[in-house]
Amino acid sequence: MARPPLQSQAPPDLRRLPGEFLEVFRYGRQALALVWQTSHALTVWLALLTVVVGALPALIALIGARIVDAVVAAANVGGALGPVLELVAIEGVVVALLALAMRAQALANTLLRDQLGHRVNVMILEKALTLDLEHFEDSEFYDRLTRARREASARPLSMVMRSFGLAQNLVQLVSFAVLLVHFSPWAVLLLVLAGLPGFIAEARFSNEAFRLFRWRSAERRMQAYLETVIAREDHAKEVKLFALGRRLLDRYIAIFHRLYAEDRRLAVRRDTWGFLLGLLATLVLYAGYAWVAVSAVRGAISIGEMTMYLLLFRQGQAAVSGALGAVSGLYEDNLYLSTLYEYLEAPSRPPGGKATAGPLPGDGLRLENVGFTYPGTSEPALVDVSLHLAPGSSLALVGANGSGKTTLIKLLTRLYVPTTGRILLDGLDIVDWDVEALRARFGVIFQDFARYQMQVGENIGAGDQSGFEDEERWRVAAEQGRAAPFIETLPEGYHTQLGKWFQNGRELSGGQWQKVALSRAFMRRDADILVLDEPTSAMDAQAEVEVFDHFRRLTQGRMAILISHRFSTVRLADQIVVLDGGRVAERGSHEELMRADGIYAHLFTLQARAYQ
Repeated sequence: MARPPLQSQAPPDLRRLPGEFLEVFRYGRQALALVWQTSHALTVWLALLTVVVGALPALIALIGARIVDAVVAAANVGGALGPVLELVAIEGVVVALLALAMRAQALANTLLRDQLGHRVNVMILEKALTLDLEHFEDSEFYDRLTRARREASARPLSMVMRSFGLAQNLVQLVSFAVLLVHFSPWAVLLLVLAGLPGFIAEARFSNEAFRLFRWRSAERRMQAYLETVIAREDHAKEVKLFALGRRLLDRYIAIFHRLYAEDRRLAVRRDTWGFLLGLLATLVLYAGYAWVAVSAVRGAISIGEMTMYLLLFRQGQAAVSGALGAVSGLYEDNLYLSTLYEYLEAPSRPPGGKATAGPLPGDGLRLENVGFTYPGTSEPALVDVSLHLAPGSSLALVGANGSGKTTLIKLLTRLYVPTTGRILLDGLDIVDWDVEALRARFGVIFQDFARYQMQVGENIGAGDQSGFEDEERWRVAAEQGRAAPFIETLPEGYHTQLGKWFQNGRELSGGQWQKVALSRAFMRRDADILVLDEPTSAMDAQAEVEVFDHFRRLTQGRMAILISHRFSTVRLADQIVVLDGGRVAERGSHEELMRADGIYAHLFTLQARAYQ
């Protein structure tokens, strides 16, 4: 997808700015509510401290003016020093209070930031738990998730802190205005006008920076992936063996230079316009200085008042710039918050039914004219598949890679919903089942099973969250999955850390990992449907024979679905279904399919010939 070109010289488009502001600020109320829900007490403290920090500078300026006038009076008429020292002491106390309030404000900010960052990350992860598999296999949605995790988790607090900063600067401006209006109401207007040019430019360039951020999600994700490939142990063997490291690093560097060039162009334009418009604000400020100085020379104000008004002009301009900068920052934060709420508001599939049992308990699994097409594709993965698996029987799925075998398993476990047709369990369409109740009926080992960087027992316990920490069930499942013999030889047995991500982690062989995954499938003691997708592809021949002999004994009375390219095991199934291009090409027992002399017979003969 082509990226829209960034303008190189054009100034901010002032006509579009109001509409853009209204569009993005719709997330502000949600973010404020989120911060309030995170910690009522810290939010209230921040609000109170904001008012205090905003009001005290004006009081300090007023006391400073009184000190100057008291000093002048004492010097001219030989007055007492008591009033001067008293005012100095009062200002010192107020300055100390301001320092205390600012320190307390920073502390509350830090505590709230930690709590809010955690809360938002939990919200992102909780949302991930509600999403369907198709979301994670959709690159555009994955970019949305990446954007939410990369930036949006810090933005709610940033937005609230900018809101407090805006309030603080407004309190300062009101207090300054109360003092400046005695000099001239036009002085207040002068302060406000001085800050507008820089604010408009900042808001416009914030929008441009956000457009860059959105377009870059895929490239940032590619950078993160390249980091993973170059630096992780599960890729290190091939990267070194095939000398891929330099090529992958060069690609990583090229992405950086491409992104950096865009950042540099934007930064140069942003800072150039900021400087030019900042000069205008400086001219306005010094015009105000000249106005105050001339008024003092003419005797319209005292020396103390001149000192105060000069300070008010300087601090007032800073307050105006801070207030408008806070508004600009709020605009930017809302832009980035939109990515968080786009993700959080992504529609999830309706939860489906609530049934925990079907009307025909002994009917087993039925597929009636099932078809499925993956989202974003036009070629169907399955077409008009019908079959029946009764309790106590076994089914083997055979076919070339990409013929639809694993897709069928995803449909059975309701990771996807059929595009056409329906799947019934015990006489009830699986979309009417409670999802957890349905999946509790399945014990599954996928071909691309997960290898958790956790203890070996937890890797097994992951098969049933109710027994995740149940060591007795770990041991039973490991015996059933033929993993117990090698686990007992590990340094800490079932508590041995697996993988190399953490200290003292042990790496297993492919066959050992497969036995752990097989044991995980047996964790569900009440599961009456066992699904094994290439469960022995990494095992040696003897281990495979042992596993399947054991598997046949354990699956008596259960439904068993087996996917394998090894026909020595497939032939043991009661029913064999051959998939070709997503369609059922053949079905029957081993003997029936051999007599038919079709696809299955041809594949079986080829494989058998290789062993002769």
